Amino acid sequence: MAAHSSEEGLRFALLGPVQAWRDGVELDLGTPLQRSILTMLLLREGRAVTPTEMIDAVWGEDAPPRALGALRTYVSRLRAVLEPGRSPRTRPELLTSVGRGYALRLNDVTLDLTQFERGVHEAETARRTGDGRGAAESLRASLELCTGEPLAGAVGPYAEHQRGRLVERRMSVVETLMDLDLELGRHADVVSELVALTADHPLRERLRAQLMLAYYRCGRQADALAVFAETRTALIDELGIEPGPELTTLHRRILSGDPALVPARTAVSVPEERTAPPEPTEVEVPELPRPAQLPAAVSDFTGRRHVVARLRTLLSQAGSDGVPVAAISGIGGVGKTALAVHLAHTMQDLFPDGQLYADLRGYGDEPAAAESVLAAFLRGLGLPPDVIPDGLAERAALYRSLLAERRMLVLLDNARDAAQVGPLLPGTTGCAAIVTSRPKLADLPAARLVDLDVMESDEALSLFATVAGADRVAAERTAAMEVVAACGFLPLAVRIVAARLAARPSWTVASLVPRLADERRRLDELRVGNLAVEATFALGYGQLAPPQARAFRLLSLPGGPDISVGAASAVLALNPTETEDILESLVDASLLEAPAPGRYRFHDLLRLFARRTAERGADAEAGGPALRRLLDFYLASAQSAHRLAYDGSTLAEQLSVTGPGHTFASADEAVAWLSIEAESLFAAIAQTTAQAAAQTAAQTTVQALLPAADLLLAMEPLLESGSHAREFERRARETLAAAQRFGAPSSELRCRYVLGRVLFGANRLVEARKEFEASLGLAVEGDRIVSGEVLNALAVVAGRQRRHQEALALFDAARKIFREMGAPGGEALTLSYSARDHLFLGQAEEAIAAAEQGLTIFTEIGSSPGTARARYHLGMVLSRVGRLNEAVHHHAECLAFFRTSGQRVWEQRVCSRLAETFITANRFGDATRHAEQALAVSVEIGHPYGEALSLWVLGRALAGQGDIRRSRDCLQRAHDIFDRLGAPEAADIRALLDRDPVGN
Repeated sequence: MAAHSSEEGLRFALLGPVQAWRDGVELDLGTPLQRSILTMLLLREGRAVTPTEMIDAVWGEDAPPRALGALRTYVSRLRAVLEPGRSPRTRPELLTSVGRGYALRLNDVTLDLTQFERGVHEAETARRTGDGRGAAESLRASLELCTGEPLAGAVGPYAEHQRGRLVERRMSVVETLMDLDLELGRHADVVSELVALTADHPLRERLRAQLMLAYYRCGRQADALAVFAETRTALIDELGIEPGPELTTLHRRILSGDPALVPARTAVSVPEERTAPPEPTEVEVPELPRPAQLPAAVSDFTGRRHVVARLRTLLSQAGSDGVPVAAISGIGGVGKTALAVHLAHTMQDLFPDGQLYADLRGYGDEPAAAESVLAAFLRGLGLPPDVIPDGLAERAALYRSLLAERRMLVLLDNARDAAQVGPLLPGTTGCAAIVTSRPKLADLPAARLVDLDVMESDEALSLFATVAGADRVAAERTAAMEVVAACGFLPLAVRIVAARLAARPSWTVASLVPRLADERRRLDELRVGNLAVEATFALGYGQLAPPQARAFRLLSLPGGPDISVGAASAVLALNPTETEDILESLVDASLLEAPAPGRYRFHDLLRLFARRTAERGADAEAGGPALRRLLDFYLASAQSAHRLAYDGSTLAEQLSVTGPGHTFASADEAVAWLSIEAESLFAAIAQTTAQAAAQTAAQTTVQALLPAADLLLAMEPLLESGSHAREFERRARETLAAAQRFGAPSSELRCRYVLGRVLFGANRLVEARKEFEASLGLAVEGDRIVSGEVLNALAVVAGRQRRHQEALALFDAARKIFREMGAPGGEALTLSYSARDHLFLGQAEEAIAAAEQGLTIFTEIGSSPGTARARYHLGMVLSRVGRLNEAVHHHAECLAFFRTSGQRVWEQRVCSRLAETFITANRFGDATRHAEQALAVSVEIGHPYGEALSLWVLGRALAGQGDIRRSRDCLQRAHDIFDRLGAPEAADIRALLDRDPVGN
């Protein structure tokens, strides 16, 4: 049998880190390259290695120019380490020169790899003679020599190749040992080892087959079949192949219950010559009881398959170093206890010495004391009460002593904190623990933290069907999905509402939907018997310190899907550092979620509970000021974003900002913030409008509405991205209705302007014109800049409707206001936009002059967004007058800006104009490419006018390439969209198609 050698002499190790010892003292083998050379010499087993072979082995294709000199230096250093007392004039006896190469003489040297192979050979001999136990002992002794990754510390192609070979050799020996253990009837002992091995090597079919056989012989046919299913999935996903014949045959035999799979106990004989010496007489010690304290198994446990598999793998490692501890945390009602109990029941075979269970009552008025729990555990382990010591430390020490050398599972349910749990954990390998708690036990040493989330939608639906009745749910699947969604996929809520349905045969699933739709009554619906979601949440809330409880209540009031630290600081009236500390403490308590760094959100039902708690307590009066602080923060931040996005515009200065907000380093960052916060900003506008509309004092309402209308206006840069148009329209109409009802002209002006812009973007020109015209008489003192923006927008609409003279007059009126108010950016904008109308009136020189003047002003004031827009209009004019190279230059410049800043509407427009220019230049391939880009952007952002415009120019480009069929198809599609939008371009394309039916 293989065994470790003595400490005397020279000894080498390759089955882990590359190491060497002389007389038990480890030698310094130097750098990784030096260790790599020694590794090659050891593996060549005394055979000579040429310098060329060594260089290729160590450096591969990356050998340095002086690799040969370096090699000789490393050999010289190794000789000094291996033979430290040798005189320089004496010929080396170990690392010798052979011709032009080198060899390592191993006559008096111990090498772990040699011992390993000797032990494997002994095992093969013992197995052939029928000595299965001796063979297994030899293999285990050989595997003990494997101390880590083979050849660790060695580098280079040769080491990598040999490392793979040695790993495969070790795994082959492990598989042989598992076969022997199974033959010896040790299937229960090897299950946990095989679970760990298959987790590390999921594609080794032999290990998987051994695990299936071990499970089957333990009476766990379902687990054996599950291993086959998991293996088949892994092989298909990773390699695209089906399981091999060995695994497939075993699967079929397990399904059929083949009796040959369970051999007789005497299948492996013990040689007669091996006689054990008589054992000494011992005093008989009564066997300790095997506690089985787990609560009853959850008969209708549903889902959580991946979590269960992950935890089983973790807890199956109880025989390795340390005690595996799974710490499961999550909000009340998420199913922590059900998961833990189910998991513990499925693992009883891995812990044959029993299971201990304690409810630690972490969220009761009196959490269980660790001393009391230990006393109960010790009694369960068979100790009489009169011998149980009094102190916590003494009880914990005795408890750990009794668990030593035993395989037991400890389930600690509903823990309060790590301090309560620590004394209750086993202290030696072989045992494992499962802990459940609401807070995350991040300070519990060596615990694997599992934050249990709500169920997946299909899992929640399955649980609902299990409790309520599969037939009833199958008949109303859509309604059932609405019900579990209203429950937030929280298992407790799903179980409660399903139990209510099961107890009422006359109810339908659909009848539950309206009951749960009312958010103010939803928690009342989620109670049955002694189960109630609200009561479960109240337990966690009751453990909060006053600052945490206040934050929990107030942060539930905003209507957005989540909240940033800055916004939460405004709600709580605290600085960001204090706010983040409180938010993180609520995450640790599983009362908030952190979906992304710096952002926080409630589970839907927890939000309802927090709001109800706020409305019933002292925060009933504090909620209004908190939401106003949030609106002020959002408005100040959006003002900064608008100022950067429309650099040169003074519109942002007209907003009613009263407090600090977020600041930005660039326009890109500002627009990105608007995009991230869009849902929260719209929600703040909706809440403010709803609350203002509920006021009885008109003056109060007028004052409350203006910040909401201002925020809507400050979000204007989002319109350039082509996103959120529906939400803009919805919120603008709601706020507009409230402003009209209470006589708030400034708010009405802003809402009509934003609404007009949204309608214009959808090419609903008649409606847009109506809103802009209605805005003109609403301006009060301080609204002149807004009026100028309205006139400018009205001019653009007139131009789109081909009323170019009217458009120029409106541009002049807007420009006059901007000039009077000292707003050069606004003046430049009107000049740039007016160029298009001059062009359509045949005024080419005036068009060029206006566009160039607008570009000059924007350049002088340093407005990058304005400069990009001015370049767009100048490029369009230059293209129409035949100055094609200049047009392409300006459009390429502004296209880069629009793409970087995410302004997709403008990106589409520029691509279309570039395509038109290339058509004029007869560069139809380039034209087609840019037209297709414009079309793709239009479709992506849902911009029908842009889509029609892109199809029009694409049709022309394809005609130039001779693709008549596709050209006509594009033109027809463009016509249909323009016609649906009521755009005048429809008549242009109709005339073209009628005049040229072939599509030339």
